[in-house]
Amino acid sequence: MERGNNYRLLQLREILFNETDEWHELGIDGLIEKLRREMTDDAKFDRRTIKRDLATLDDMGFEIVRNTGKFGKTLYSHQSRLFETYQLRLIIDAVLSARFITTNEKQKLIQKVKKMTSESIAKTLPEPILFSQSSNIDYELVKLNIDRVHRAISEGRVLTYQYGKFNVQKEFEYHRDGMIYHVAPYALIWQNDYYYLIGLFLDNDETRHYRLDRIRNIQVSDEKFKKRDFNLQEYVNQSFHMFAGEEMWIKIRFHNDLVNVVLDRLGLDADIRELDDDHFVLTTKAKLSDGLVNWILTWGDRAKVLSPDHLAERVKEQITNMQQVYEDD
Repeated sequence: MERGNNYRLLQLREILFNETDEWHELGIDGLIEKLRREMTDDAKFDRRTIKRDLATLDDMGFEIVRNTGKFGKTLYSHQSRLFETYQLRLIIDAVLSARFITTNEKQKLIQKVKKMTSESIAKTLPEPILFSQSSNIDYELVKLNIDRVHRAISEGRVLTYQYGKFNVQKEFEYHRDGMIYHVAPYALIWQNDYYYLIGLFLDNDETRHYRLDRIRNIQVSDEKFKKRDFNLQEYVNQSFHMFAGEEMWIKIRFHNDLVNVVLDRLGLDADIRELDDDHFVLTTKAKLSDGLVNWILTWGDRAKVLSPDHLAERVKEQITNMQQVYEDD
């Protein structure tokens, strides 16, 4: 096939991909007219040649749908897409809701996503200008961290980095006097609007998680590691909002109004049992921490710890401290 024919075939494919779909079709004359706009050498097109090109594209796996329009006119379209429209919407909404992605980067990402479908469908998808940036996280830093964590996981290499958080002066302070963390990375997940690295902290052989935007000076070392048996879903479920601490079995009595709150957090497999007309009991594994205590207190008098006793005492102590704050005033 001559170079000109190759170019024509590619242009025809682009036209069909970008300008046709389930609701938009083109006849041979329409395809020829659009080809003439794209070709710069005043090429002339024979209808039989275009039909052969359409057959060639179809044979190559680029599906061509043929329908009969008005007056028996044959209309052509390409309707197969790698992603369904609802899937593209899911991807775009995820990009738009990610607080750490800058508005400029969101625009770039969404424009690339829209190229996966026809122009008419792309116009129906949301634009990032409808959303405001809600975070001042250093996006360039997060991008670098994502790239290196992903590489370390795929290559089975230990990561080294420093870790910390901001103080009330908005200054970043390193934990452990700026010590270098050595972590065997197991997974990178997106939870509660942030990326988290989950891995084995080699200093004490403990599985931990780290927020990516709080990691600094990350490097992929030459040290290799062998991943142990690790259940990611179980770890996330037990960590309760990414809380860390001693793992234990807990029982909490909830008011029936909160059943969907519990199921949203733990899923339909959550162990809940009806207690009386107004309450149910949740039995689950969780990690003892201030985060767990604060999560329980979120629901006020609609949640009560039944066991273990030391968790109930932690909750009571926090309630007393909260009351004391207001009495001191």
